[in-house]
Amino acid sequence: MGNQPEKGKTLTIGDLLKPHSKALAVGLLAVIGEGLVNILEPWPLKIILDNVLRSKPTQSWFDQFILSTIGDDKLAIIKYAAVAVLVIAAIGALCSYTEKYLTTSIGQWVMHDLRRTVYFHIQRLSLTFHDQSRTGDLISRVTSDIDTLQSFITSGLLGALTNSLTLLGMVGVMFYLNWRFTLIALSVAPVLFVVVFVYTRRIKKATRAVRKKEGEIVSIIQEVLSSIHVVKAFAREDYEQERLETQSLESVEIALRARSLKAKLSPLVEVIVAVGTGLVLWFGARMVLVGSLSAGSLVVFILYLGKMYKPMQELSKMTDDYSKAAVGYERIREVLDAEGDVKDLPRARRAPRFKGKIEFEKVSFSYEPDSPILHEVSFTIEPGQLVAIVGPTGAGKSSIISLIPRFYEPSSGVIRIDGYDVRKLNKQSIRQQISFVLQETLLFHAPVWQNIAYGKPEASRAEILHAAEIALANEFIEKMPQGYDTMIGERGVTLSGGQRQRIAIARAVIRDTPILILDEPTSGLDAESEKLVFEALDRLMEGRTAIVIAHRLSTIRRADIILVLKDGAIIESGKHEELLKAGGLYAEFHELQFRSEQDEQVSSPGEKAPGALP
Repeated sequence: MGNQPEKGKTLTIGDLLKPHSKALAVGLLAVIGEGLVNILEPWPLKIILDNVLRSKPTQSWFDQFILSTIGDDKLAIIKYAAVAVLVIAAIGALCSYTEKYLTTSIGQWVMHDLRRTVYFHIQRLSLTFHDQSRTGDLISRVTSDIDTLQSFITSGLLGALTNSLTLLGMVGVMFYLNWRFTLIALSVAPVLFVVVFVYTRRIKKATRAVRKKEGEIVSIIQEVLSSIHVVKAFAREDYEQERLETQSLESVEIALRARSLKAKLSPLVEVIVAVGTGLVLWFGARMVLVGSLSAGSLVVFILYLGKMYKPMQELSKMTDDYSKAAVGYERIREVLDAEGDVKDLPRARRAPRFKGKIEFEKVSFSYEPDSPILHEVSFTIEPGQLVAIVGPTGAGKSSIISLIPRFYEPSSGVIRIDGYDVRKLNKQSIRQQISFVLQETLLFHAPVWQNIAYGKPEASRAEILHAAEIALANEFIEKMPQGYDTMIGERGVTLSGGQRQRIAIARAVIRDTPILILDEPTSGLDAESEKLVFEALDRLMEGRTAIVIAHRLSTIRRADIILVLKDGAIIESGKHEELLKAGGLYAEFHELQFRSEQDEQVSSPGEKAPGALP
C-alpha cells in the first residue's frame, strides 16, 4: 500500500493518510458517535431526578417530551431511563471498537508506508550523504521515530478528535441549560489551556533532546557491534563499555528532565480542574436552593463538568505522545528532505548495452569544497582493455573508480562511457552494467547461493554453479555442511579472506557486465589464497574492460595501460616495461617492492611471493 512521494515534493501527514481516506471517514463517524454518546450519558439520570424524584414539576421541553411520550407513570419512566442507559452504552461500545480497530489498522499501514518510503529514500541518497551520516542514527529514524508516529496515529489522532467533539458538544448543551452557570464552569478553561500550551512547547524541546541522544546511543552500539573484531583485538571492551555508559547516563539525565516537565503538568491540570469543580458546586447548589436550577440539571452539569474536564486532561496528557510524534516526524522529514548530490536529469535516458570504452576529460573532484582530490584528470580506456591505477595512499585512485558508476559527481569535466556523458544517463542503468570486486568483501547473512546471485536474483541454479566454478569457489563450497545452502555468517565472518573474495568474484561473474572494477582484490590474502584469486580474476576479466587498483605492482604487469597518480593528477601512463625505462615514480615503487619481496624470500627460503618478478 502507499506510493513513493513525487520527486521534489515533501511528504506530509496528509500524503500518508490519503490512501486510507475511506477508513478515516468511517472512523470519523465512529468518533462523532462516541461524542454523542458522551453527551447523552448523563441524561437518563436527569430523567429520573426531574421526573421521578422531583419535588415540583419542571417545564423544560425535554421533560414535556418525556411526559407526552411515556406519560406520568414513574415506573415506566424508570424503565425508559434504564433501557436508555443500555442503548447508549451499546452504541458507545460499538463506536469505540470501530474507532480503535480502524485507527490501529491505519497506524500499522502508515508505519509500513512511511518505513518503506524512508528506506527507499535513504538507499537512493548519494554516498556523500552516507559519508556524513551516522548509521545508528539513520536506523533510529527508520525504527523508533516511525514507531512513535504510528503510536500517535493509533492512540492520539482520532482520540484527540473524540475529546474535542465531546468538549464542544458538552459546552453547547451546558450553554443551552444555563449560560451563566456555564460561564462559571468554563472560567478556569483559559488558565488550563495556557498551562498546557506552555508545557507542551517545553516538553517538545526536551523530547527532541532525548530522541537525539537515543540516536547517538544506537550509533555507538552499531559501530561497536559491526567492529567487534577490532574491539577484541585491541582489548577495548572496557573503554567501549565506559563510552556507552557515559552516553547512557547523559540520556538518563535528559530523559529525567523531560519526565519532570511531564510529571508537573498532570498535577497542575488536576488542581485547575478541582478549582472549576468547586466553583460549580458552590454556585450550583445555591441556584438549586433558590429554585433557579433543577436538581437534575445540576447533576447533568456536574457530570458534564467531569466529562468536560476529562477531555481537557486527556488532551493535556497527550502532549507527551504529541511531542514524541512531532519530534519523530521532524527527524523523518530531515531525512526525506535531504537531497543527494547525484541526481538523474529530468530527461536522463537509460544506458544502452555498453561496449566498455571509458573516457575522462579534464575531470576534477573533491569531497569537500576546499579539499580537491582530483585535478583535471584525462585518460581513455578502450573496450576490453585491462587498466591498472597505482599511486601512493590518498592520490585519488578510489575516487576515480567511484566516479565511473556515478557514486559521486565530478566538480568539473566530463566522464563518458561509449561516448555517452554519464550525467545524461540513468545512474541505475549505468551501475547495472558494472561489476565490483572490492578490497573488503561484504557478504550477507544468507545461503551461499543467495550471496552469489545477489546481483542477479533471478539467476538459475545452473548459472550459480557455473559462476562458482569460474571463480574457483565450487571446491570449498561443496565441502561445506549444506553446500550451496549453507548459511554464511553476517559480513562473511565464517569464511576465510580468500573464500570471501572468490564468492565476490562469482557474484561479479554471474552479472556478466561489460565493465569490471577491482579495488585491491587480493589485499591481505595469504600466498595460496592470492594465487587462487588471481586465477579466478584472470577468468573473470577475459573479454571485459577491467580497471584494477593495486599496490602490488607485480599483479598488474600485463595491464594494457598503467596510470600513475600522485596528488590527484596522472603523472605517468604506459605499459609496465615503458614505465620502468622512464625511471619515474612507477620505477621507484617497483624498486621498493622488488627489494621487499627479495627480503621476504631470504627470510622464508623455499617460498616465492605469488606473482613476484623473476
